[in-house]
Amino acid sequence: MPNKVDSLRQEILGLCERYFEAKGTPDFVPGQTYIPCAGKVLGADDLRHLVDASLDMWLTTGRYCDQFEKEVAKIFGLYHARLTVSGSAANLLAFSALTSWKLHERRIEPGSEVITVAAGFPTTVSPIVQNRCVPVFVDVDLETFNVDVERLAQAVTPKTRAIMIAHTLGNPFNLAAVTEVAKQHGLYVVEDCCDAFGAQYDGKPVGTWGDIATLSFYPAHHITMGEGGAVLTNNKALITMAESFRDWGRDCWCPPGLSDSCKKRFGWHLGELPYGYDHKFTFAHLGYNMKATDMQAAIGVSQLRKVNGFILRRRENFDLLTKAFLAEGLDEHFILPKATPNSEPSWFGFLLTIRDGSPLKRRDVVSYLEEHKVGTRLLFGGNLTRQPAFKEVEYRVVGSLDNTDKIMNDSFWIGVWPGIGNAQRAYMVETFRTMVRELAG
Repeated sequence: MPNKVDSLRQEILGLCERYFEAKGTPDFVPGQTYIPCAGKVLGADDLRHLVDASLDMWLTTGRYCDQFEKEVAKIFGLYHARLTVSGSAANLLAFSALTSWKLHERRIEPGSEVITVAAGFPTTVSPIVQNRCVPVFVDVDLETFNVDVERLAQAVTPKTRAIMIAHTLGNPFNLAAVTEVAKQHGLYVVEDCCDAFGAQYDGKPVGTWGDIATLSFYPAHHITMGEGGAVLTNNKALITMAESFRDWGRDCWCPPGLSDSCKKRFGWHLGELPYGYDHKFTFAHLGYNMKATDMQAAIGVSQLRKVNGFILRRRENFDLLTKAFLAEGLDEHFILPKATPNSEPSWFGFLLTIRDGSPLKRRDVVSYLEEHKVGTRLLFGGNLTRQPAFKEVEYRVVGSLDNTDKIMNDSFWIGVWPGIGNAQRAYMVETFRTMVRELAG
């Protein structure tokens, strides 16, 4: 027979589901209901998981974190995953792991160069700078908005140690070309998959081609836990180092609440510390505290059950928007997004670039759409080298960044997230039709 506490827990969790269902979702009203370009899709099961974790009163990393790490690694077909506070934190941990002194001659040292792109989100590049390395920027393609692989080999110098690039808006970059350059020159590859959960290249998941990869679980992303991110790899040494940087930089790998997992807690002699110094307070790296909470992870566990459906809906919305834009002749004014050859994207957004010669101006276009309740976003930082944050950053550019500047000036994206249904999508297309008629004449 269940005890009183267990019975109360089940009663509370049942009430959570009833509450969520009673709360309901407002109806969509064309022209009145705002259509965000990204958003979360939550259900009664997510609330149930959140409250279940809260009832434990275990306020840091716990059972749900362990479960999530195992399950997300299995989905990617990898051995290791470590949960952290955000995708940006995951990028910092992944790159920092590659700088560890424990890698000896394979470590990335200060002053090393790292190839990346400027058309993206700043926290793909920030860890390079924060670890006192030099980002080397190459241009991108205007249809896939991913790295121009013809520039990669030109960017390599004796100082180059890694390639760190994001799969832009869920569209994989050319992993065959990138990993081939990396193999030829002995470079690390860091895959930022924060916008690309579930994307594949050549039938193989993104995040499994390079040395280490990252995910984000911010509400805009494919699944959410509010805030959150993960580091993924098959390399045991790299995941141990990423975990060390995440957990204060300590050398110990015991999870919170446990001690002496190594069975020699007081038997180590490291650095210039006295023999037997407590391993739980021995620090191998200059780290952080970037652990996630079990409440976040609990939502992540329930969201993982639905991720395949979310991805299919994103692909469906992308395909239907593409067909509608072509049918309406909107490609006369906009460069429409295309999948990288040999890939199956897990679309994060529908990127549009105003063609040269079109009378449309981006400021007018996005203002019109926003006024008519269709949400828009730019392609993040545009050209990062023109951002105020990079004013005093040391970097190098290979060739021109002409396409990057074009994206900075003329590109924006609209949503394909699972919360967009038939009615929202039809309204979005109709709004574009009237907008072009009014603004382009």
